[in-house]
Amino acid sequence: MTVAAYRNLILATTGCAVTFWAWNLLPPLSHTFRTGLSLTGTQTAALVAAPLLVGSLGGVPVGALTDRFGARVMFPLVSGLTIVPVLLLIPARQSFAALLAVGFLLGLGGTTFAIGVPLVNAWFPPRRRGLALGVLGTGTAGIALSGYLTPRIHHYDENLPYLVVATALALFAFLGALMISDHPDQHLPRTSAAARPSRAGRLRGTWEPAALYAIAFGGIVAAGVYLPVYLRTWYHLGVTEAGTGAAGCVLVAAVFRPLGGWCADRVHPAVVTAWSLGAAALCAIIQAFDPALNPVGAVDLLVMAAGLGAAAGAVVALVARVTPQERIGGAAGIVGAAGGLGGFLPALVLGAVHRGKGTYSLGFLLLSDLALAGGVYALARMRTAGAAPAGGS
Repeated sequence: MTVAAYRNLILATTGCAVTFWAWNLLPPLSHTFRTGLSLTGTQTAALVAAPLLVGSLGGVPVGALTDRFGARVMFPLVSGLTIVPVLLLIPARQSFAALLAVGFLLGLGGTTFAIGVPLVNAWFPPRRRGLALGVLGTGTAGIALSGYLTPRIHHYDENLPYLVVATALALFAFLGALMISDHPDQHLPRTSAAARPSRAGRLRGTWEPAALYAIAFGGIVAAGVYLPVYLRTWYHLGVTEAGTGAAGCVLVAAVFRPLGGWCADRVHPAVVTAWSLGAAALCAIIQAFDPALNPVGAVDLLVMAAGLGAAAGAVVALVARVTPQERIGGAAGIVGAAGGLGGFLPALVLGAVHRGKGTYSLGFLLLSDLALAGGVYALARMRTAGAAPAGGS
């Protein structure tokens, strides 16, 4: 392995962490916006969902553009452009309509995983891609970083979180422009970027892993967005405590992504995915019985997050195994979109069941069924996919 490979891995991971912090700026402050602007529950949900929706769907064209122009161009460009909506939050925070509009623009920060995957995939040989892509996945800890730091920084000054994140984005954009480099043997095709998502969508190695990633990473996204509400509503934690608990779960999930990728380098990624989702399903069943938070509930939620994180790392390794390098950006964009959109499902299920039944138990049971079905599908249908890793060394 070369120094350049590790340099690009570190830069890509850092870039994802910073942009994901920007992407997740609104959820940790949703309670503040709700009380300050007298928002309804539906308005608050829309405010939180806007960046998530755009960040998920936006990964598809961004991944295709990365296949066409390379990460050296796209990473600094997307990071620099994300500064604009971050700073616009300062004047927009006095109006729900303005906040919602800026929230859609903020979704740009959630697209960078589709840039990092082709960059890292090109620099690492097949036998090490699972671990490398798992390390890249720890950049999703930017969601946890936001959940922990944003409300605390906001406590000192209402504008300070946006200024801090904008500064971090500017520094990374500058460093990325100087130090990110595409692999010298990487072929950047000259075909239209508009046609590349459809080409990636015709690959088997796109849609089936996308469904699995919707369960794994979708659960992680939902934890960052909805877990604070669950902890406040069901366990009566304070706003700061609930945010810290949710951030801890997302951080554990991020830490376990490299472990899932490392295992996928040694065992077929579908097998790792199946066992990891099975563990998450078991934890969801336990949580359905409403255990006391200290210690059973807390441990159970953390183990569930670990299972989802390991599964997410293994699924990305599966995509790298079955997708040609020249299409990996488009495939990563589609898979990442499925993961982000999958974050809606657990939140919607838990919220709807709680409103209708006054309990979260049925929602956790439904989520356990979904994770178990994904694990069975991975084991039954995907464990022979990509007999040899794609893309060469």
